[in-house]
Amino acid sequence: MFGHPAFVVILIASSVSSVGIAMFDTAMSWLMTSLNPDPLMVSAVQVATMAPMFLLTIPAGALADVVDPRRLLLAAQVGVVAVGVAFAAVVMLHWESAPGLLGTTFLLGAAGALAAPAWQIITPMLVPRPELDAAIAVSNAGYNVSRALGPALGGVAITAVGFRLPFWVYVATNVLVLAALLWWRPPRKAPETLPAERFVAAVAAGLRYARNNRDLDATLIRAIAFFPFASAYWALMPLIARDRLHDGAALYGLLMGMIGLGSVVGSIGLQSLKARLGPDLSAGAATIGTVLALVLFAFARKPEIAMAASFVAGACWIVAMTTLFVSAQVALPDWVRGRGLAIFLTVYFGAMTAGSAVWGEVASLEGLPFALAAAAVGATLGLVATLPWKLETGAAFDLAPSMHWRAPAFVQKLENDAGPILALIEYRIDPADSTAFLALMQEIGHERMRDGAYAWNLFHDPDDRGRAIETWLVHSLLEFKYRAERETRADELIERRAQGYLTAPAQASYYIAAERPHHGRRKALADGSPGEVTTRPISR
Repeated sequence: MFGHPAFVVILIASSVSSVGIAMFDTAMSWLMTSLNPDPLMVSAVQVATMAPMFLLTIPAGALADVVDPRRLLLAAQVGVVAVGVAFAAVVMLHWESAPGLLGTTFLLGAAGALAAPAWQIITPMLVPRPELDAAIAVSNAGYNVSRALGPALGGVAITAVGFRLPFWVYVATNVLVLAALLWWRPPRKAPETLPAERFVAAVAAGLRYARNNRDLDATLIRAIAFFPFASAYWALMPLIARDRLHDGAALYGLLMGMIGLGSVVGSIGLQSLKARLGPDLSAGAATIGTVLALVLFAFARKPEIAMAASFVAGACWIVAMTTLFVSAQVALPDWVRGRGLAIFLTVYFGAMTAGSAVWGEVASLEGLPFALAAAAVGATLGLVATLPWKLETGAAFDLAPSMHWRAPAFVQKLENDAGPILALIEYRIDPADSTAFLALMQEIGHERMRDGAYAWNLFHDPDDRGRAIETWLVHSLLEFKYRAERETRADELIERRAQGYLTAPAQASYYIAAERPHHGRRKALADGSPGEVTTRPISR
């Protein structure tokens, strides 16, 4: 792994940048307590960070699957450096304001949203696949160490020099990442056999895939039950240091550093914990630990108790976050990985955004201890309510492309944009097997929708229980062709099980929607005739 120069260079640059980001985040949150200490405004910093992530990550995931991820990262990094320089100059001139701080945070969050899926995609380009697990573990360890050092350094820098230093460090460390990306040259990709997906179609395909992937759905449900409540201590930590413990920036940085240290310890013990408990119990244990940390934060009057709570919170955070992230990873095939992970990140950022806003409002109305205690209760209820949804179930399936299906060759020449296309497949089965066959066909229906169909149904003949008709629709011929590269070996196994119930080979026909004349139907109605639109058969 360390024998690959590109991986080492980008690892060092990103780890150093993480220190700068942690210093920047610490300075931004503490600066807001100086500009406006209202809990709602302090928590608004977290909202401004997460809101653009929630809004933009899914489009960014589609872009990362469609365009060169390195170029996307370069564009985002240039934006980060430009905004960082502008804000550091504003702080140095003492022109900072609460609206300006929130606006800057939002812009940097938008750049982070554009970059997040691309960072996930380039990791397999830096190391061979057999070394991927180790590379991810090392990257996470470097990130966690940086996040442990950064807040403490940020707090010390603010106390010793002032707010301007963390912001210029942030700029310098992001310039380092930009230089690393400019130096790196990714391996050449094999030429694509089909045109790249259109952006809007790519977004729709990603959303449709997620809606029909129950393994990913279970992960998202568990994430929604955890992150909104865990967001409470992230959003309110400046006030815990300032109002509950009556201390300054140095203690705030130390508390955030203890979260980072807990994350390092948690990442070290994660594999052995999962080996003993499995992913579901590991995530459950992390939730229980988070509840304990929230209760300690709510009643802490001494720094030692708050630091212990921060350590526990950090360890539980990394266990929960990593377990949920891996559960999303193993549920996704390569062709939709960027979009699928973007959907997971969108749920994460949305939950953190909403949670931060809610807990800031609750703290403003009812007080800090009540908000933290209420978050602990909510996390407990969320854990109990989502126990039936299991994690990492997608690991049991082979999601490599099977290439077992070939798009039919049509007699007439069609453009890639031609469509919609209707597939109609007739099956003959033994009526005694109808229940088992129909259950398998429901699984195949989810497969069709994941692989590009926007509508699917199965019909049975009421007068002939041994006859069934499957129909599905795709938007265009190009989407139809993509299906050949999207079907997985797991999909193939389900289809073969269904074929085992057939008493005769399935008969497939494909139809394309006829072109609709703009005024033909209106004219036909004016003439008193029932205008109609037909479909044209293109293959059997």
